[in-house]
Amino acid sequence: MNKEQQFAKKLEEIKTLAREQGNMVSEEQVQEAFEELELSGDQMQMVYDYLLQSKIGIGQHLSPEDYLTEKEQDYLEEYLSEIEGLGDVGEGEKEAITLSAMAGDADAQRRLTEIYLREVPQIAKLYAGQGVFLEDLIGEGNVALTIGVSMLGSQENAGDALGFLGKMIMDAMENHIQENADSKKIDRRVAEKVNQVADKARELSEELRRNVTVDELMEESGLSEKAIRDAIRMSGYKIEGIDA
Repeated sequence: MNKEQQFAKKLEEIKTLAREQGNMVSEEQVQEAFEELELSGDQMQMVYDYLLQSKIGIGQHLSPEDYLTEKEQDYLEEYLSEIEGLGDVGEGEKEAITLSAMAGDADAQRRLTEIYLREVPQIAKLYAGQGVFLEDLIGEGNVALTIGVSMLGSQENAGDALGFLGKMIMDAMENHIQENADSKKIDRRVAEKVNQVADKARELSEELRRNVTVDELMEESGLSEKAIRDAIRMSGYKIEGIDA
């Protein structure tokens, strides 16, 4: 593994640690994580800047105002107001409900879902500011929670069951973020391909003072027929200067 790969791996590790600690790491933890790479002062500052941009606090938790938009803050306040009181149970009662849910009791599973609805937005805040809406994160978490409470029979005790639910919620949010990132990458690649064909078509069309054929564009650009026709299709057949 080269130094660049080690650096990327360490970044992911420190981000994972931050999520486990409520979206916060200490300076000492960051320095220890990158110690073997012997980064310069400027390089370490880049790491700190990156973590802050990822909405991770250094040495202290960020407040929601630091990473939530005004619209997200309003949504969160309204959401919490709607579910206020649902999770007001003592630890003993919570454990009893969890054990009953693990045994397959439908009423207990429904009650455990209500209790955990208050946990979902707290987890969602850990993933806010990563290109997806807080509302969508909470929605994904709630779906995972609903599914998770029906799968608790495989857990050994109440603590494991609650940890299982938390992991399901976090995994759902992380998957949503990843899918959103993948979609944006695909969109960028599509746009780049369309722009490349459009630029070549415009250039050749201006030179010949007429629309060009796909064959002519293939010969002049070096692009394959499939690449050109895919770009034409993905543009909604709006690339000018081509007789397709």
